[in-house]
Amino acid sequence: MIDPNCSIMVVDDARFSSAMIGRTLERTGFKNIRYATSALQALDELERKPASVLIADWLMPEMDGLELTSRVRQLDEASNHFTYVLLLTAKEGADALEEAFDRQVDDFIHKSAMNEQLPPRIFAAQRMSSIQNKLLRQNQLLLENNQQLRSRNLVDALTGLGNGRYILKKLKESLQIVHERDQAVCVLMVDIKQADRIQTKYSKAMLDEVTRGVGRRLAQLVRPLDIVGRLQSTQFAVITTVPNLHQCSGGSFKRIHEGINLKAFKTSTGFISVQASTLLCGVDARKGNIDAKTMLLWLQEQSGCLIDSNRIMECDYLPIQKS
Repeated sequence: MIDPNCSIMVVDDARFSSAMIGRTLERTGFKNIRYATSALQALDELERKPASVLIADWLMPEMDGLELTSRVRQLDEASNHFTYVLLLTAKEGADALEEAFDRQVDDFIHKSAMNEQLPPRIFAAQRMSSIQNKLLRQNQLLLENNQQLRSRNLVDALTGLGNGRYILKKLKESLQIVHERDQAVCVLMVDIKQADRIQTKYSKAMLDEVTRGVGRRLAQLVRPLDIVGRLQSTQFAVITTVPNLHQCSGGSFKRIHEGINLKAFKTSTGFISVQASTLLCGVDARKGNIDAKTMLLWLQEQSGCLIDSNRIMECDYLPIQKS
């Protein structure tokens, strides 16, 4: 069954050819048809408003149909969309067919048979595009639902480490343990600096790669019983318990500081170096009851203000009495 509102983009530098294609589509029952006289114009239009089906001439000035197809696939990937691409060509033979399909073209029609073949092929294209986009929408909905579920649990979706809820839970438990045992808690905050620069220079996906890399390296650098998690964005925390505050010093965490700052991270575009500020705070739980949430918020604020990544900054934290 034909969907008259199926969005179709016709790209041809010859207006006469575009008019013929448009008349054929209109006679078939399609109404939502847009036209572009060049591949660049088509890309500009598709970026603003995607189409379900793209009909383009294989041979065009500036950019041919194969290159246009590659660029359309990039737009589709960025917008979670599928565009069915059909090229019109005078080329014949298996070589042309193989070349088109290798470049992710969905179908092509020989120009000499366009009037007879275009209606049924567009009908099939409309159905395929509708199915693919429905699947993409369903997958996106599943992804969003999964993200909502993850937001309620203790796992950070990006790194697989504990999330902010997990860190808060473990800090509460650690404070309770050291209070009972007359010990101390060390909290190391690791904050990736110039994250905006990485995202601007590369992409958000690349920043995510770097963030995952930092998380993996932290998990390797901490001791077996230490707790590590991602609090937010590019901010991580490591929690460890020690017999007393004398053992909560920058030297004890030097391997973590240098492991992040002095060794680049391998990504899909090469190695990227990271500057991270590290703030170390020790808490002597014997001095009184401490509110873990208030403490964690204070530590995040202090860590976010640091700009020095050449050494581990140390601070004292005064315990907060519960009311």
